[in-house]
Amino acid sequence: MSEPTVPVKPFVDLSDEAVHWDLGESLSYGQYLRLDKLLDAQHPLSYQHDEMLFIVIHQVSELWMKLCLHELTTTVECIRRDDLGPTFKMLSRVSTIQQQLLQSWDVLATITPYDYSAFRNTLGKSSGFQSCQYRLLEFVIGNKNADAIKVFRTDPPSYESLERALKAPSLYDEVIRLLSRRGLNIPATSIDRDFTQPYQASKQVTAAWLSVYHNSEKEWDLYQLAERLVDLDYKFQLWRFAHVKTVERIIGNKRGTGGTGGVSYLTKALELQFFPELWSVRTSM
Repeated sequence: MSEPTVPVKPFVDLSDEAVHWDLGESLSYGQYLRLDKLLDAQHPLSYQHDEMLFIVIHQVSELWMKLCLHELTTTVECIRRDDLGPTFKMLSRVSTIQQQLLQSWDVLATITPYDYSAFRNTLGKSSGFQSCQYRLLEFVIGNKNADAIKVFRTDPPSYESLERALKAPSLYDEVIRLLSRRGLNIPATSIDRDFTQPYQASKQVTAAWLSVYHNSEKEWDLYQLAERLVDLDYKFQLWRFAHVKTVERIIGNKRGTGGTGGVSYLTKALELQFFPELWSVRTSM
């Protein structure tokens, strides 16, 4: 004997829902999010189908980076005043955003070499190398490179924001200052330094972190901060690796549109570490 079938409703019954059909003077969903501007920002320069994907992926990535900068800027402020509680949530959020950025390469990799070559010339000299937000992220976290801002000279607002970030203490600089304020033995050269220069790892800073790890119960908040920083660094390294492999998959060893060597240039960044002592301390434990 067959089971009785349950009739499928052709639509959701809204008769018992108090839907606001007339918004009156209230903001609508589209108005609040400014979707008219957001969804009108995708203008392919060719007739190639996949160019829309290429544009959307990069725009979405820029939005995620904007949120990362929002979270990290407040994280730095909290660390300056030794208020670590809120930083754990914000750094965890950044880590989750990084996972979204990492997965975006999987979507971009669905573009085949033939598909990309069909519209690549329309990009001209535009390149992710010119992403102000990406460079700000690197500067804020701790990878300073004064030469990298030269490409922004024709964009004064971006150049000025990058110059400020270049001269300011990074997230890691502020963390090291916090270790010193907490009584850990931090060399003066790691605190009073030229912040425009790349950070140089210190054996004394490694020893300070080793003390934190060996006394994790007493220094619980510093220990938690250290592990979240490692997660941030780890995810960034994964992102860089996925970037290299996606570029290699799509254009092989061609030069990048921004003038770099493409894969050869991106590979140089694979061994960069924002927080070197937090990696070397693992060998010492």
